[in-house]
Amino acid sequence: MKNSHIAIIGAPMDLGAGRRGVDMGPSALRLAGLNDKLASLGYEVEDLGNVRVDQPETTPVGPTEARYLPQIAHTCERLAEMVEQAADKGRVPLVLGGDHSIAVGTVSGMARHFSKTDRKSGLIWIDAHADMNTPATSPSGNVHGMPLACLIGMGPRELTSISGHAPAIDASKVAIIGLRSVDDVERFNVRGAGIHPFTMRDIDERGMVAVIQDALAIACADTAGFHLSLDMDALEPREAPGVGTPVRGGITYREAHLAMELLCDSGKMTSMEIVEVNPVLDEANRTALLAVELAMSALGKRIL
Repeated sequence: MKNSHIAIIGAPMDLGAGRRGVDMGPSALRLAGLNDKLASLGYEVEDLGNVRVDQPETTPVGPTEARYLPQIAHTCERLAEMVEQAADKGRVPLVLGGDHSIAVGTVSGMARHFSKTDRKSGLIWIDAHADMNTPATSPSGNVHGMPLACLIGMGPRELTSISGHAPAIDASKVAIIGLRSVDDVERFNVRGAGIHPFTMRDIDERGMVAVIQDALAIACADTAGFHLSLDMDALEPREAPGVGTPVRGGITYREAHLAMELLCDSGKMTSMEIVEVNPVLDEANRTALLAVELAMSALGKRIL
């Protein structure tokens, strides 16, 4: 990457998920040796610790159509500030989740950073799910199924406005990769929003190289680069068992590494997050170890 400094930020939040446990994701990733392994690639690594998160045991659930919405919004606002400040100092933010609702904070923080120089960001979202529900369409009310919709301006104002302007990111600059589980009503949000979905069928038919090339063309067109949001449930559950919402038929181990290597080769990644690692459901920290491997590939590690 162009920048040699990485700022690690933990976001141990599981308020947006339907199952407990992803709040331990940042600890699992650090335990898997993330900081030292990144330093071995030649980066200067600064761990900024964890953003403060409200605990569900002492927090009212709130509206059933968007559970813990005020608390999630507060956490995302705090996270956006940390990401923005790190980027302003020339650091590459690497955010460790936590459930995928933290992406509202990460992407909003980068949007604030780029707006100061009249630039915009693209977004590559690797996920089994579209995360394009709104409170009106969500069958569960879990906010981790809504962050992408919020980032492109669809959803509760508490989340759509964190970047200071809505939408935080232009839908036409968003590519979803690995999609294979979409709620019935959510399909209409995906089809009508202007984003670019690449399903597992696209990967099966065309191959990962072609899909990544198209995604880069979308996310990098007239932007300062792209933010990478990696949900570990995008991978085949046999490879990544420690996720809250596994879906069969996912990205293979080698496809995932190839995707990370190709994204790195572009030289256009400005920030990254890894989400939905759930140690409670994992096997000997396998999913966190794989997540660290993928982060290494995304940040420059090669076979030779």
